[in-house]
Amino acid sequence: METQTQFYRDTWVEINLDDLKHNVTSIKKHLPQDVHMFAVVKANAYGHGDIQVAKTALENGAHGLAVAFLDEALALRRNGIDAPILVLGATRPENVKLACENKISLTVFYYDWLKEARKFLNVDDLLNLHVKCDTGMGRIGVREVEDLKMIEEYINTQSNFVFEGLFTHFATADELDESYYRKQLKTFLELKNSLEIPPKYIHSANSAATLRFAESHFNSVRVGISMYGLSPSIEIKDRLPFELKQVFSLHSRLSLVKKLSEGEKVSYGATYETSQEEWIGTIPIGYADGWLRKLQGQEILVNNKRAPIIGRICMDQCMVKLSEEIPLGEKVTLIGSQGEGFISMDEVAKRLDTINYEIPCIISNRVPRIYIQNEKPIEVSNKLLVSSDFLKNHVE
Repeated sequence: METQTQFYRDTWVEINLDDLKHNVTSIKKHLPQDVHMFAVVKANAYGHGDIQVAKTALENGAHGLAVAFLDEALALRRNGIDAPILVLGATRPENVKLACENKISLTVFYYDWLKEARKFLNVDDLLNLHVKCDTGMGRIGVREVEDLKMIEEYINTQSNFVFEGLFTHFATADELDESYYRKQLKTFLELKNSLEIPPKYIHSANSAATLRFAESHFNSVRVGISMYGLSPSIEIKDRLPFELKQVFSLHSRLSLVKKLSEGEKVSYGATYETSQEEWIGTIPIGYADGWLRKLQGQEILVNNKRAPIIGRICMDQCMVKLSEEIPLGEKVTLIGSQGEGFISMDEVAKRLDTINYEIPCIISNRVPRIYIQNEKPIEVSNKLLVSSDFLKNHVE
């Protein structure tokens, strides 16, 4: 076995594939047996790592994968994943042959795209297509029955095209007020029922609809945020049918611990001043890692206790106020569990005035991802973990 390239910084993300397995299998049990689950692994699996997440999801019941762009689908194929893959977003017509060669399904959402894409296909090429319906998101999609029927007719009369799927996306399935969701579902049903022959896959449910509304399951669902152990919104968190386990955690170590006297300043702008003698710890993570300046004041876990970030967060470092002297190199948890403490993705999102989806996505790729399976680390950022010294230094 070839030794992988180690990383040389004391900040890392842990992706718990055991918790991912729990979430996927729980969602599958929640669904009828004849409903396919497409695992959404766009944006590098929401920052978790597309290859590892895709493999784990497929091994535990996912039927296929969904991504945003053709580039993401091709990356999965290059890494040996042969399951069905759907590109949810726009693809340039001139790139459709690549999709054919790699058996990647594409989304179509207007008639002229089909005519243009047809020019780039040879006689024996076969392209699987899902038609996107805009039922109220206002992004991409067919809005009128007449347009959908025209697309259906053209696909079905071209030997290069296969009408494989029909889908939409809900804007408010994660809100307690169901009225707009109901309106969108009604519109989608009208569009679906206008078809001469329904395609293989009919899908409308995102994570929120998958967990809340059985009538939106049809024969396929697309699950993203819930697979990663996060509630689609705070509003519905206490209404989910089973426990979700947060897959992503973020850790570092104290690179320096020092005692400052009363009246000393900390970080850029000298915005923090000690009110008495204080122990200050420095952590090697900053806004270039996605640990943004707005997180000043956010608490982290060190020595099983909460400690606030003080002063402005720098590009590569930030400082915390400690309750006591703590040994150099002590593990720090910025997101996740330590002892009895827990810092959720939702807590960090609230501090940033955003949604939990955004947090793992903004933790940059310069922060290595370590993958945990059967309670043991197995990979780091696509490389096999084989060095015992590496494990000793980075994972406890």
